[in-house]
Amino acid sequence: MEYKRFENTVFARIDKGEEIVETLKAICEKEDITLAYVNAIGAVGDVTVGVFKTAEKQYYSNSFNGDFEIVSLSGTVTQMNKEHYSHLHMSVGNEKGEVFGGHLNKAVVSATCEMVINIVNGKVSRRFSDEIGLNLFDFD
Repeated sequence: MEYKRFENTVFARIDKGEEIVETLKAICEKEDITLAYVNAIGAVGDVTVGVFKTAEKQYYSNSFNGDFEIVSLSGTVTQMNKEHYSHLHMSVGNEKGEVFGGHLNKAVVSATCEMVINIVNGKVSRRFSDEIGLNLFDFD
């Protein structure tokens, strides 16, 4: 991974074999990023995404292996218990044009991933909601 920061924007190249969620966390910790929104494109070969079933308050994950283009990767970076917390969603497409996606758990880059991190001056935390079953934005 290599990246360059321009004031409140980071352009990152995540390299083949690197895991996207872990790499984002490493950049945010090194650059002391506590609030941001993220976008990326690229190619991955090993992806795990999930869907939250609201009635059950539980995630169900699907794993895919093969050649996939990142159709969309977006999300937020916040803090929970004073620790880095990213919430990312990813859609990937295969050679047939089929698209799979959901809440991003893991994605290993197969060629490259070009990520832009837009840093926001401010603070948004997260807190667990018993009612919803998720860690929601907390503006206190």
